[in-house]
Parts: sequence; structure tokens; C-alpha cells
Amino acid sequence: MNKKVNTVLFVLGATIANILVMLIVLVGGLMLVSRFVSESAQESAGPVLMIVLFFVAIGASFFLYNRFIKFLSAKIDMDKYFHPIFRPRRNPPRKP
Repeated sequence: MNKKVNTVLFVLGATIANILVMLIVLVGGLMLVSRFVSESAQESAGPVLMIVLFFVAIGASFFLYNRFIKFLSAKIDMDKYFHPIFRPRRNPPRKP
């Protein structure tokens, strides 16, 4: 496989993994709320808890993904296996 195929597969795999981590954190948070928060408090603060859990899940998945990429880039040379997604901008030649 070439660098472009590796890059596409990595981005797709990382996206799926990031969504799965977010769902796991969200379901785990819902389980904790249902276990430790009383039903009367769930009825009154349910929408707020859902919004907070959603943002916590997004933040946790971003944090874990960022840690994983730092760990992976320390272990392997990513330039060797992956094509750069964003190319550096070239400055146009200046006219005198």
C-alpha cells in the first residue's frame, strides 16, 4: 500500500475509534448517573445532565485521541508511512 491509502485508512479508523470512545464514555456516564443520582433529581436535572455528559464525552474522546496520536508518533515515524493531509502553503514569487 502507498502513503495515500495508508492515510485514508488511518483517518477512517481513527474517526471510527474516536466515535466509539465517545459512545463508551457517554454510556458509562449515563450508567453512573442512573446509579448514583436519585430519580427525582434525574427528572428535574435530566436535560442538563445529558448536555454535560455529551460535552464530557466529546472532551474525553478528544483527550484520549490526542494522547494516542502523541504516543503513536513517538513510536513510529509517521512521515514514512502517511501522506501529509495539509500541505504547507508556498509563497508566490514576488515581482520586483
